[in-house]
Amino acid sequence: MSMFCYQCQETAGGKGCTVRGVCGKTEEVAKLQDLLIYTLKGISEIVVKGKADVSKLENTNHEVLSSLFMTITNANFDDGSIEKQIKKMLSIRDALAKSVSAKNLHDAATFAVDSRESMLKKAASVGIMSVLNEDVRSLREMITYGLKGMAAYAEHAKNIGKEDIEIITFIYEALAATLDDSLTADDLVALTLKTGEYGVKVMALLDEANTSRFGIPAITEVNIGVRNNPAILISGHDLTDLEQLLEQTKGTGVDVYTHSEMLPAHYYPAFKKYDNFVGNYGNAWWKQVGEFESFHGPILFTTNCIVPPKSEEVRGRIFTTGSTGFPGCKHITADENGKKDFSEVIALAKTLPAPEEIETGSIVGGFSHNQVLALADKVVEAVKSGAIKKFFVMAGCDGRMKSRDYYTEFAEKLPKDTIILTAGCAKYRYNKLKLGDIGGIPRVLDAGQCNDSYSLAVIALKLKEVFGLDDINKLPIAFNIAWYEQKAVIVLLALLYLGVKNIHLGPTLPGFLSPNVAKVLVEKFGIAGIGTVDNDIELFMNA
Repeated sequence: MSMFCYQCQETAGGKGCTVRGVCGKTEEVAKLQDLLIYTLKGISEIVVKGKADVSKLENTNHEVLSSLFMTITNANFDDGSIEKQIKKMLSIRDALAKSVSAKNLHDAATFAVDSRESMLKKAASVGIMSVLNEDVRSLREMITYGLKGMAAYAEHAKNIGKEDIEIITFIYEALAATLDDSLTADDLVALTLKTGEYGVKVMALLDEANTSRFGIPAITEVNIGVRNNPAILISGHDLTDLEQLLEQTKGTGVDVYTHSEMLPAHYYPAFKKYDNFVGNYGNAWWKQVGEFESFHGPILFTTNCIVPPKSEEVRGRIFTTGSTGFPGCKHITADENGKKDFSEVIALAKTLPAPEEIETGSIVGGFSHNQVLALADKVVEAVKSGAIKKFFVMAGCDGRMKSRDYYTEFAEKLPKDTIILTAGCAKYRYNKLKLGDIGGIPRVLDAGQCNDSYSLAVIALKLKEVFGLDDINKLPIAFNIAWYEQKAVIVLLALLYLGVKNIHLGPTLPGFLSPNVAKVLVEKFGIAGIGTVDNDIELFMNA
C-alpha cells in the first residue's frame, strides 16, 4: 500500500485513499503528513512526561498548532513545505528533550531521519495502518482529527491575540495518549468526549476573539454580483488576513470579494467601513475550479479548501498564506509582528480584468447567537403559537458528491413552519433558495463559518433555559449535519459532549469509524446516517 488516508468524507470508496487522495494530494504529501503528525505526538509525549511548563513554550505551541493545521484536508499540497516543517519540528523536539527530564520515551520522541528518502521510509512504518487493532486505530484517528480541527480554531484565535493554555495543554495530552498502548478502547472513548469538551472551549475562545476584535456580527445583506474594477478573491477562514488585505487595498482601486467560508466576514461591523469590500463571489469551495477561471483576479488562500487548479494560468494567480501551500504558488509569510505584505497580490490584480458576473442579487446572514437571542421573545412566541414547529440544524461542510443534492432537496421540502439554523459551507446548498420567512424571521438563519457552529449550540442551550427544560434533546430541534473534513469532526464531538443525541450525519458516515466504534456512537448517542429526503423529514417531524 503506497499511502493510506481516510480523514475526509470523500475518501475513496468510503474506506480510504491508497494511491492518491481524492482531494488531490500525492503519495509523498500523504506520507509526509503522517510523519509530521507522528513527530507532533513525540513532542507531546516529551511535554507530558517531562512535565514541561506549557505556558513557557510559546514558539513550540505555535508551531504545533500550525503543523496540525497543515495536515487538514485541502490545506497544504506542498511536499517541500511539509518536509521543511518536519525538520523544524524535529529540531524543536530534540531541543525540548534536552531541557526536561523524560524517560521511557516512545519511538516518536526519538527517531531520526536525514533525508527525504529516509522520511518517506519512516512514514511508511508509522502511518494510520501501523496500528493493528481496528477499534483502537479508529478511536485514535477520531481524536487526532478532532485535534486538527481544534488546532485550526486555536490558531485563528491566537492570530487575534487570544490564547488558552488549557487548550494547548490538552492537545499535548491527547496527542501523547494516542501513543499509549495501555489505554483501552473505553479509555479512548472517554478521551474522545473530552476532546469534544475542549472543542466547545476552543470555539468559545474564537467567538470571543472574533467579536472582541471585529464586533458582534449583525444581520447583513451581502451582494453576490460584481463591479467593473480589478479585484482580489479571498478564501478560507482567517479574518486577520482579510483585515490586513483590506487595509492594504484601501484607496487602490482594487475590490475585495469573499469566497466560500470567508462569506461571514461581511457580517462583522469592523469590515463594513471598507468601501472596496464588495461582496461574495461564487459558492462552496469545490466549485472553485470554474469560478476561479471567471474571476480573473488573484486568489488568496488563508486556510484550507484548496482544489488543485487545472490550468497554469489559474495557478499563477493563486497565493497562499498561513498553514496553506500549493506547489508553484507564491506563499506569503508574516514578519515577527504578524504583518503580511500583500503588495504583490495587489499589483497583480491591477493588471488583470474585472471579474465576470456569474450571478446577481444578495444573500442574508449574520444570525449569530447574539442576534438570534435578541429575537428570543419573538422566537419563543412563534414556537408557543405553533408558527414554528421545529428548528433544523443543518450546519457543516459541503462537498462534491452528487448525493449532497439531498440537502438542497431536504431544505426545499421542509414544512413551511420550520427554521433552518446553519453554519459552515454546507449553507451553499440552500442559502440562495427562496424559502421565505415566518413572521419576519427568515427560514434560513446563517450563523457564519464552521467554527460558528458554537453559536448554534449557544442558541439551543438558551432555548432550553427559556423553555425550562432539563434536557437539550427535549427541544423542538433536529440535527441533520453534513460533514467533510476535520473541523466538522471537532464540531461533532463538541455536540456529543454537550449531550446532543440523534444527530444524523451525511452524506456518508466517516470511513474512519470501525464497526464497533460506529456501534457505540449509535447506541450511546443515536448517531445515524441519512436516508431518503421524504422518509427523513417524516422521521424528524414525528420525533
